[in-house]
Amino acid sequence: MYRIPRIDCNPACPASLDEAFARTAREAIACNNWPADFSYAPQAGFRIFHTGADLLLRFDVAERCTAACTLDDNGPVWTDSCAEFFFHPEGSDSYYNFECNCIGTLLIGHRRDRAHAEHAPAEVLRTVRRCASYPHAPLSETEGDNRWTLTLRIPARALFRDRIGRWDGLRGAMNLYKCGDGLARPHYLSWRPIATPKPDFHRPECFEPVVFEP
Repeated sequence: MYRIPRIDCNPACPASLDEAFARTAREAIACNNWPADFSYAPQAGFRIFHTGADLLLRFDVAERCTAACTLDDNGPVWTDSCAEFFFHPEGSDSYYNFECNCIGTLLIGHRRDRAHAEHAPAEVLRTVRRCASYPHAPLSETEGDNRWTLTLRIPARALFRDRIGRWDGLRGAMNLYKCGDGLARPHYLSWRPIATPKPDFHRPECFEPVVFEP
């Protein structure tokens, strides 16, 4: 079982946040589950911890092609340069998908499977703080040595269909992804492996059991 540490810090203070992330281990998002059809694999990873009230998640990416056209929350961010966090709370029959492109446009879904989703209302989306390397503006596809970071600050209440007040002691399962469906070099990378014939991140059976340390 993967353990997410609790680290007390001031998430609103960049120096405090950086110091807290430096105390965590970097995890690679490096499973290329469909190499025959999608051979390109950018470098991607994440660091994660929680404060009790908030989950802090930082993605770092190095890729050849980067673009972002989706400006409105709950839009098709997966077609852009996108990083994703899927979480299934223990005891629930559903899971959440948090998907964010490289300019900070966010999608939050609550779903039982890929086909049936309820997207978070605007008041929930506003509770998730995003800090992206790129400004929140249209980004035409550029090719080169593109490197970007994305930090999400997710309060427990963003799990909007569950009565969860804090992250402390919470159990469940998760997977994390890097994708870019609409890029010149489309790719589908996961933290933990997925065994399906074609790309499909909506596979809770492939999530890793996880506990948030009290």
